[in-house]
Formats: sequence, structure tokens, C-alpha cells
Amino acid sequence: MYVADSRGTPEAEARSATRPGPRSRAAAIAPTVLALGTVSLITDVSSEMVTAVLPLYLVTGLGLTPLGFGLLDGVYNGFSALVRLVGGHLADRGSGRHKTVAAVGYGLSAVCKPALLAVHSLPLIGAVLAADRTGKGLRTAPRDALISLSTAPEARGRAFGVHRAMDTTGALLGPLAAFLILRQAAEGYDAVFTVSFCVAAVGVLVLLLFVPGRGLAPAAPPRDGGAAPVPSLRAALALLSRRDVRRLTTCALLLGLATVSDAFIYLLLQHRLGVPDRWFALLPLGTAATFLALAVPLGRLADRLGRWRVFLGGHLALLAAYGLLLAHGPVYAVLVLHGAFYAATDGVLMAAASGAVPAELRASGLAIVQTGQAAARFAASIAFGAAWTAWGDRTALITAAVALAVCAATAAGLRPEATA
Repeated sequence: MYVADSRGTPEAEARSATRPGPRSRAAAIAPTVLALGTVSLITDVSSEMVTAVLPLYLVTGLGLTPLGFGLLDGVYNGFSALVRLVGGHLADRGSGRHKTVAAVGYGLSAVCKPALLAVHSLPLIGAVLAADRTGKGLRTAPRDALISLSTAPEARGRAFGVHRAMDTTGALLGPLAAFLILRQAAEGYDAVFTVSFCVAAVGVLVLLLFVPGRGLAPAAPPRDGGAAPVPSLRAALALLSRRDVRRLTTCALLLGLATVSDAFIYLLLQHRLGVPDRWFALLPLGTAATFLALAVPLGRLADRLGRWRVFLGGHLALLAAYGLLLAHGPVYAVLVLHGAFYAATDGVLMAAASGAVPAELRASGLAIVQTGQAAARFAASIAFGAAWTAWGDRTALITAAVALAVCAATAAGLRPEATA
């Protein structure tokens, strides 16, 4: 706690990033961004260890149908939508709360890892996954607000790219760790869940020690000269009256409705291309490696050419991945396109949204955009699982590809001008 408080504040870091001179390029990545990147790296090692084995554990080990798995996957990826606004609102309520709310979210997710050892029925597994995603929902908006408030506006794409690259390093190491544990441990899944908890606990400790908790940048005066809005849920929801925020949220929601979740992508690779069970846990490595390689370059490209263009281009890469799955294309090409999709959309969307919402409502504003996207992906997982169960994987994937093409065309027409 004292280590964190003794370091540079986000306000000072954001100012230093805008100073001219030979060191301005290096200073563009604030210490807060690097500290949060380290937390995310460690936490993603933990979470991706579980994510890498969970589809196989549930479908093969517990015998769930694609529809049953779709319900759980929807919970895992979309339940956080229910609490993101709460997390953003609590973080905006006072100085220092961004770190506090984020720490509660990281801690809640950590304690859910060993809980998976004690549950085996669908309802109980769903409850544990819901609690884990509640933690993610609480921490995501405050964390991204800290990154945004610590960085000069013209460098936010790069800063989010650096953070996502560090985060993805954890996503790269997590499946590898799970693969090695499953090969060596007699009780493989139990060992994965136990090690995952220990790693997550280290991530929480790093957050408490090294991420500043005070000194966020003060709100800029409103353009119309009036008083700055007081953080509240009503003020946060009122952000949707802004044309750029409303259109950006709508586009994120539309495109999320046609996004097949990671777990289903990997199950499709196994089912359609015959990937053996023993290699299943390594499939996320292809996505993560591409994400890691492209996150910073595409973040910088978004700062230069327009964040909206890069964001939409990422969904075209996902559409190409769907096409390769339908055509029985090579596994590596599908994974490369999947990773490029994330590199072009994840941090880029938050960089775009940061420029559309005021500093005093930054966490709440980012949470609104994230909520629309997460809720859409929740519905998409359930719908895709139901379609697979009823029609088969090929028809379900064709439906998703057509839906993504239509949603991408609609989003192109709604292009948010302020974030282009």
C-alpha cells in the first residue's frame, strides 16, 4: 500500500506524457499502465489456465451438450455485464476508489478458482462462474479508467495496446501452464484450479503494492462552461444522450451479437478440423501469440489512422476466421485471424470510448460501452449453443457469419464521428 502511494500519481504521469522533449515518447507509457499491465499479466495466467481446460472439462468430462455449455459460456462471458455499471459508478464516487473497486474485483475472481474443485452440477458451476465474472465486471471499468486517466489523449491507443499486450502475455502463458499440469498431475483438473488460485492471489498482491490509489487527473471544465456533472448512476446513463457515446455503444452491442465466443471457436476447431483432445489446451496460444504481436502496433495505428477504422477492421478479420472454419482452412490461420480480431478491437474500443466521456465519469462511461458489448456476447453464446444443438455446427456458424456481415455493415453506417 505504501509502495503504491509513494509512486507517481496518474495525474502527474498524464502531464509528463504531454511534455515535449526527447523523453516524451518514453514517458507516454505511464508507470500506472505498466503496473496494471503486470497485474493483468499475472491474473490472466490464472484465468486462462481455467479457460483453456474448462470447455473440455465441461463437455467431455461432465458430458454437457452444446446448449448446456452455451448457457455456462454465456454466464462466463456475459454475466459481468450486470455489474459493470455498478463497478464504474463506485469507482467514480471519490478519489482513490478506482484502485479499491478493482482490488475487490480481482480478489473475488481469485477466490472462485478453488471453488470449482467443490462443485460438479450445472447450477453450482454456473453460480461459481457468475461470481467469477462479477469480479471481472467490478474491476474492468476502474482499471481501464486508471489507464485512460494516466495517459495523454493522443497516446491512449498505444497505452491500451501495451496493457493488452502484457495482459495477453498472461493469456499466452496460462494455457501452456495448464497443458503442462495436465500432462504431469494425476488429478489434472484439480491441480489446474489450485495453481490458478495461487497465481491469482499474487496478482492481487501486486495491485495493492504497486498501483497508485490516489491523485487521479481532475475533471476538465465542461465545454459549455457549466458545472461538471456529479458522479451518479443517472449522470452515467445520461452519457447516452451524447451522440458519439450512443453510437459507439450501439455499434459495440451490434457487433457483440454476432461474436462467437473463444470457447466455441476452439470447440469448432476440434470438432471440424479434428484437433486431438491432448492438444486442446494449446489452442488459445495461437490467439494469444497473435494478440501479443499485434496489440501495440495496431494501437499505434489506431492513434494515427482512427480508432473506429481499426475496430471495424478487426471484425472483418473475425469474419474471415469464420470463413476459414467453414472451408476447413488451416488451424494456424484461424487462430491468427482470431488474435488479430482481439488486437484490433479490445484496447482500441476503450481508447475510442475514453475520448467520448468526461474524466469525472470515465469509469462509468467506459462501463456503459463494456456493458452493451458484454450483454450482447452473453446473448450470442446462448444463441450459438442453441443453434449448434438444433442445426449442427456448420449451420450455426453460417448463421453467425451472415449476422456478423450484416452487423458490420450496419455499424459502418453508424460510424461514431468523434472516435474515428
